[in-house]
This record gives sequence, C-alpha cells and structure tokens, in this order.
Amino acid sequence: MSATLAKTPVTIVTGFLGAGKTTMIRHILENAGGRRLALVINEFGDVGVDGDILRSCGIDSCPEENIVELANGCLCCTVADDFIPAIEALLALPNRPDHIIVETSGLALPKPLVKAFDWPPIRAKLTVDGVIAVVDGAAVAAGRFADSPEMIAAQRQDDASVDHDNPLEEVYEDQLLCADLIVLNKADLLDAGTLERVAGEIRAATPRAVKIIETREGQLDAAILLGLGAAAEDDLLARQSHHDAEEGHDHDDFDSFIVEMPETREPQALIERLAAVASDFDVLRIKGFVSVASKPMRLLVQGVGNRFRHQFDRAWKPGEARTSRLVVIGQKGLDQSAVTAALLA
Repeated sequence: MSATLAKTPVTIVTGFLGAGKTTMIRHILENAGGRRLALVINEFGDVGVDGDILRSCGIDSCPEENIVELANGCLCCTVADDFIPAIEALLALPNRPDHIIVETSGLALPKPLVKAFDWPPIRAKLTVDGVIAVVDGAAVAAGRFADSPEMIAAQRQDDASVDHDNPLEEVYEDQLLCADLIVLNKADLLDAGTLERVAGEIRAATPRAVKIIETREGQLDAAILLGLGAAAEDDLLARQSHHDAEEGHDHDDFDSFIVEMPETREPQALIERLAAVASDFDVLRIKGFVSVASKPMRLLVQGVGNRFRHQFDRAWKPGEARTSRLVVIGQKGLDQSAVTAALLA
C-alpha cells in the first residue's frame, strides 16, 4: 500500500452561507456505504446550529463522539489552535474513522486549511481527498456575488472615488478556485436557462477544469463526493486565491450576534417577520432554534437573505431548556440594536 493510501482521507466541504453544506453532509451520513465517518464542524457564531442538526441524526456511521464542533473562530484562522487537536482526538478514537469530513464556516477561505495538510505532523497521517464547494444556485442567479461590469463602468464614469471591492464575492470566488468538485445546489429553484447561465458563470470563474454537478437538497451519492483522491495538499499552486499574498485574513467585514427570542405561538408569522427583517436590513443569514408553544418538538429555522425554511427537527429533551436563539450574520456595520428590536417586535 502506498503512503498516500495509508493516510486517512479528509474531504473539505466549503460554500457560502446557506448554500446547503449541512444538508449535503447529512445525506452523506445517511448513505455512508459502511464507512466509519467523522465530522469537524466550524460555525460562524456561538450557537452550534449545524453541529446540533448533525448530532441529532442518530446515524450509526457517525456516532456523536465522532462529531467535533469548533466555534472559537473561523477554522482557516485557527488551524494550529483548534484543527490539529481536533484531528488528533479523532484519530485516537478506538474505532478510527475511515474518512473525515470538515465543514467550514460559510465565511471561510478553504486554501489556508488545505495548506495545513502540508505540515509534517498532519501530512504523515492525512490527505485531502477533495475540496467540495457547495453553491446556492438561486442566490448566485440573483447576482448576490457577481457585480455587473457594465454597471461598474458607468458608476466609475460618474464618480471615480466609488469603491467597487466586494469582499463577499472574493470569499465566494476563493471557494470555487480551491474546489475539486462544485455542487450547484438548489437547482430545482431555477429554470433551465438560468441554470445554464449560472453554470457558465462558475466555469468562467474557475481556470482549472472542475466538474460541476447540479443537485437539489444536496442529494448526491457518497461515492461521488468521497474518494476523489485529489491529494489537494500537493496541488496548492494550481488553487489560486485572492489572498495568496497575505499572511492571513480576518473577518472584520462581517458581524455575527445572537438574539434570544420569546416562545412563539404562530411559526408562520414568525418566519414572515424574519424574512421581512432580513430584507429590510440586508441580513445575510439567520439560523437557530425556536420553541413553539404547546409543541413537544423544537423548530429549526434557516434563512438565506429573505428566503427561509423551517421544520420541527427533534423533540425537546427531558430537562432541556426550551430556549429560542437565533444567529444573525451580516456585513460589517449591521445595526445590531435595530435588527434585534425588529426581530422582537
């Protein structure tokens, strides 16, 4: 057996906020094909929504002790402090995982994490089987991460001082540039012409030949997503980044805070209010759990822009506090007080 094959493969799942990474990973767990899997989950915000969703799966292929959640900061910025100890703990388990999946925060740049696999302590034990970028097709179709060149040219003629840098677009593009496979999710929300246009924009942004797979609800066979054999740590130069010349990066372009919500009696009315607040204040992401009066199950709420989904995901545990908490994520300067007041109105 070669040295590479002897290493534990790691799949890095990246993608912008709300693209569907957690849904796709859950589908992998449910269709693991006998593999023992482990997860490392990194979230932006203090409420572990994604980790809690996956822990509640109750799937034999990935028991709760195989799920590690890192919420102390973006994983691409805290590799030495958080990632290496987490990986070492997983490799020390009595039943060592066959494959490790790392779900990055929606604001993470994947390349710094891939670089960490070139460090001798990690390189000897692990290999990056592949980097999978999950794309929210509906969001990209709406132009959330693609500025119009024509509009920029017109604005520059009118006012040369206008700054057209878009940090959200850079994050999105860096995730595509590092990918070995791009999952164009939520394809069912787009017509054929729009889907073709979005796929074309993605191909134009990726100089390497990277396969794009269209899907809905992240439902792809684990055999497609795992076992790519990319050894991405050996291919760093081909994975361009807007931040290659930087020593590191921070997330000062974004704000994240938590809003404690009262118990609700009308879930649909709550969702409508959340969508209105997200639209009024240009909020990027709202997600969390809500207690619904007279209901034994907690309500999972997930929103991208003003598009929201909600479902009862599991029963409240005996003795568990029925607390309603939402994580709100937006660009720097988001008026936290005003957003909070609007949510609680």
